[in-house]
Amino acid sequence: MRRSIALAGTGLLSAALLTAVPGAASAAPSGDAFYTPPAQLPSANGAIVRSEPQDLGVSIPGLLGSKQLPGTATRLMYRSTDDAGRAVAVTGSYIEPTTGWSGTGPRPLVAFASGTQGQGDACAPSKTLSTPINVSTGSLSLGYEVPQIYTLLNQGIAVVVTDYVGLGTPDRLHTYTNRNDLGHAVLDAARAARNLPGTSLTGSTPIGLYGYSQGGGATGAAAELAPSYAPELNIKGAYVGAPPSDLLAVLKKVDGTALTGVIGYAINGLVEYSSELRAILDRETNQAGKDALAKVKNQCVGDSLLSFGLKRTTEWTTSGRSAAQIVEANPAALAAVERQRLGKVKPTVPVMVLTGTKDDIVEHGQAKKVAQDWCALGATVTYTPVNQLLDSLGTALNHLTPVFLNAGAAQSWLVDRFNGKPVESSCGTIAQQP
Repeated sequence: MRRSIALAGTGLLSAALLTAVPGAASAAPSGDAFYTPPAQLPSANGAIVRSEPQDLGVSIPGLLGSKQLPGTATRLMYRSTDDAGRAVAVTGSYIEPTTGWSGTGPRPLVAFASGTQGQGDACAPSKTLSTPINVSTGSLSLGYEVPQIYTLLNQGIAVVVTDYVGLGTPDRLHTYTNRNDLGHAVLDAARAARNLPGTSLTGSTPIGLYGYSQGGGATGAAAELAPSYAPELNIKGAYVGAPPSDLLAVLKKVDGTALTGVIGYAINGLVEYSSELRAILDRETNQAGKDALAKVKNQCVGDSLLSFGLKRTTEWTTSGRSAAQIVEANPAALAAVERQRLGKVKPTVPVMVLTGTKDDIVEHGQAKKVAQDWCALGATVTYTPVNQLLDSLGTALNHLTPVFLNAGAAQSWLVDRFNGKPVESSCGTIAQQP
């Protein structure tokens, strides 16, 4: 069993090592005070609160005085709105690419929504852009999606990366699977990038949304929310990879796998907005469960893998029931989980839903269903099942491999949207596909 954990850990670590350079595992970047929000925030969503130059962990010095590759990074703090309708400060990074855009029209922007990083502030994606492998803060944070960001930059596409609500900023907890928090953070990151002075972006910049796993849930939520929340954004398409579109199904599937710890992230995020849920949690968890939920609040995904991999949430409860069973038995908890479901609102831009057919973390069936649900609402959907022959038995390898092996197809699909190429809908054939 422990060998399975090691395999999953090796997959994450190997991905991070793709971005490592000498010194990349050094101390965390200075300027952590940047992440502490001020007492007052601007009134407009996407408004810049503060910004500062940012070093990239991997960059190539320019020759003969030319600019460094792949681009120039700026750390951002911007205003967004949380699930309760309150102003919230969110951090992230904008990268202006050195390479020119050779496609149709002006340089496009990708709002990049990262996959699961963790719940501790050390795990913020903007931090791993500077330090792809960071073990100096007591948490193991890995910039395993940095290669995808650099591939976009090398095509001349500007990239803005959100840290999401509460990830990096010490004033609040990261709410992980909250649909509104995720979608708002992605859309307001795009607004913030357009508001940043000195870039090549304009008010009409074409925008793509790009995310896998937690990031797929975020881009799916952003695509649904954009018409009402950010109608002025010129969004051309959304890549929605392995979206955890049905949180109850995720709770059932991930329990007992290498990534059991992410259930703690989800539970902690849900109770942030509900005193009723907190009361249920206090009643249903034993001391081991309370300790586990407190521990994951400060962990990155690598730490949670080592702490809780292959364990079950039945060990955390007073009744011996699983987290999913407790949710199903409590109407308030079930309603809170149901509020996070994707597929109830029509995206007005084309979406690409990609999913591994034997995904051992985010069940394939729920990703297929959200594609079908969007089709039923009249959306344009490109459904892309990735055929997987072997079950990876809860190691998360089947969940992780499409992140890397299918990134080229996902980015090509998004580039086609920037170039104005017509998209063929899969809605008529999804039922016949895996």
